[in-house]
Order: sequence, then C-alpha cells, then structure tokens
Amino acid sequence: MKKQLSVFVAILGALLSVGCVVGASAHADTTTSTVSSLSRDVLQSQIQDKAKQLDVINQQLASTTASLKTTTAQRQTLQQQVGVLNGNIKTLNLGIQADTLTVQQLQLEIQGLGYDIQDIESSVSLKQAAIEDILKEFQKNDAGNGNLLALFLKSGSLADGVLEAQSLSNLQSQLSSDIDNLKSLHDQYNGKLQESSTKRNQVVVHQGDLANKKVIVQDQTVQKQQLLTTTKNQESIYQKQLSDLQKQQQETASDIEALDAVLRLKIDPSTLPAMVPGVLLVPIANDTTRASITQGYGATDFAKNGYQGHWHNGIDLSAPIGTPVLAADDGTIAATGNQDAYCRKGAYGRFVVINHTNYLTTLYGHLSKILVSKGDIVKRGQVIGYSGQTGYATGPHLHLTVYAQATFYMGPSKVCGPMPYGGDLNPIPYLF
Repeated sequence: MKKQLSVFVAILGALLSVGCVVGASAHADTTTSTVSSLSRDVLQSQIQDKAKQLDVINQQLASTTASLKTTTAQRQTLQQQVGVLNGNIKTLNLGIQADTLTVQQLQLEIQGLGYDIQDIESSVSLKQAAIEDILKEFQKNDAGNGNLLALFLKSGSLADGVLEAQSLSNLQSQLSSDIDNLKSLHDQYNGKLQESSTKRNQVVVHQGDLANKKVIVQDQTVQKQQLLTTTKNQESIYQKQLSDLQKQQQETASDIEALDAVLRLKIDPSTLPAMVPGVLLVPIANDTTRASITQGYGATDFAKNGYQGHWHNGIDLSAPIGTPVLAADDGTIAATGNQDAYCRKGAYGRFVVINHTNYLTTLYGHLSKILVSKGDIVKRGQVIGYSGQTGYATGPHLHLTVYAQATFYMGPSKVCGPMPYGGDLNPIPYLF
C-alpha cells in the first residue's frame, strides 16, 4: 500500500502542476477565457442566425456562378461581356457578404468558447480541492505508513479495522479516479485553447479575403467602364476590337506552342517526381476532385476548335472570381506579371510562377490579384492570389500549367512582354 500511495502522490504532484499551468494559461490569455456579456443561449441563437444568413448567401453565389457559366458559353457580344463583368462584381459582393458573416460567426463562436474554458477552469479547481481532501484523509489515518497491522491494533475491533482498511481502499480508488478526471480536464482545456486559436486565425484569413475582394471589385468596375468607353457602347466597334484581339491571341498562342513543343522534347523524366496523386495540392481552396476541371490538358477538342491554338499546356479549373488560389507545394516565387499591360486579353493576364523543391514548376494564370513577389518563399497551401478573368479568358477561372523545372524560363514575346516558357506536363496525375 505504501508503494501504491507513493505512486499516486507522485502522479498527483505532476497533475497539480498541470492545474497550475491551466491557471497560468488562463491569465496569460485573458481574451480567450473572458466570458462574453451575452448569455450562452443568446450566443448560440446568434451563431445559428449567422449560419442561416451564410447559407442564403452561398446559395446566391452558386446561382450567380451557374449563370455566369451559361453567359460565357454564349457567342461573344458587347452586352455579353458587360454581363460577365456585372456577374463578376455581383459574385465578389456576395463573397464580401459571406466573409463578413463568417467573421461575425467565428467571433461569436470564440466568445462561446470562453464559457467552455471558464467551466473547465472551475472544474479543475473543484477537482484539485477534492484531491487535497483525500490526501488529508490519508494523512489523518496515517495511511502513509502502509502498516495494516498497526491500523488493526489501533482499531477498537477487528471489524472496525476491516472497515477502516476498506475506507482507505475506497479513498485510494477515488484518488485514482479524480487524477484521471483532472488529466481529462487538462486535455479538454488545451483542446478549447487550440480551437479558439484556430478560429482566430480563420478570422484573420477571412478579413484579408474581404479586403482583397473589395479591391478586385474596384478593378472590375474600372474594366467595365473602360470597355464601354472604348466601344462607345456600340456592338460594331466591339466586334472589330474582338476580331483584332483574336488575331493577336492566335499569334501569341502559336508562339507559345512552338517554343513549348521544343522544350517538351528536352524533359528528362529521371529528374521528375513520380506521378502520384497529391504530389501537388489542388490550387483552389476546398477543391479535391476532378469535377472542377473545365478544360483538359493537351490537344483537346476545345484547344483545336474553340481555343486560339492547338495545344492547351495546362488545365483550367472552375473558380468564381475572387476565389483564393493556393501554392501547389513549397517553393520560391520565380516570376509574377501582368500581361494585360502589354496585350490586353492576349495571354495569361496576371500570373504567378513557383519553382518547387521537387523539380516541378507551376504557373497560375488569369488571376485578379497577386499577393506575392519574385523571390518570396511560399508554403504548400499558402494563398498566393485570387482567381479572375485577366488575359485570354472568356470567363473567370484558374489556368494551371506544370513544367519540368529544368526546362522553364522567362523570355520575351512579340507583343505580350515577358512570357513563361517551358516543357509542360499533364498536371492531372500529380493532383488526383
């Protein structure tokens, strides 16, 4: 019994120190454990209300996105292009509302976690007090000596001795149970702190998305005004501009295809990672399936008939304007650019290129906003920009090209400024 008790006391000492750590953490992060002035019921009601509002916004987003897909599939007209820009602005404004509601919901949930943390702190205090009482009982009964014979001799009768021994055994069992409960409370406390920290990080992310989408809305509004100004709102002028643009797109696409075809022949397969799903992260937030692929890789029917070229050097992923675009893997930003400054709607538009540590290079095209600069170190899953419709794109989406890194370089183009070139690979086996 003495040996068993000493083990319990040692465990108790460690766990009591855990209780002290809990208390210290609570003081160190008063914003986490401070309970809201709102009652639990009111908090829960407001959280549910935000969730319902968010669901309505998401349904409107889905409807607007579906409508845009139909619009972009139609023959290009001035009014169709104005409709796409209006749809983009509506999508972004809905996204801003969604981010605002999400931030509000997360902040309410953080307040609710304050109640949970306070409850755990109270339970820890009560459990520590109960353990201290049990230790006092052990001490009062001189249980620390572990001498059962002395215990029986001090008792008035054999029956009393047996009862007292049983009582000590029960205390020992209760001590063990209380210690386990204290450890469980400690784990719960750490879990709530982690959950609160995660939600705070999510708040920061959504606040960043919200601010960036407001900037993109302004850009789309300017583009719409420029379109109406240059065409004087006349279809004939727009069609003339469109005809000239298609000739430029054809020339640019042919130049890219010719160089990339040569560079594909220089790819050394031994330098490439195995084509295993997950080598690269799907660069669209919350996207993990092939369903989002709207245009495949290579000599597809669309590339031959609908695209101003014969070879599509990557894949297109469905992504409403303002969707966060993620780095497909760890790496270094090799290049960024805005080709619309040289050849409006002629090539990749705003783009980002990343050299990865696995000897692959990825290109992200048609972005509405870029968040990184050349030379930046990025992590897998980091937001590097937002999807859009810049460059040669009839509607919002993300273009992804994967190059063999040894073949990639930035070189001049005839009319579109600095151009990414390289031996392109099929991205799909690396993704899914």
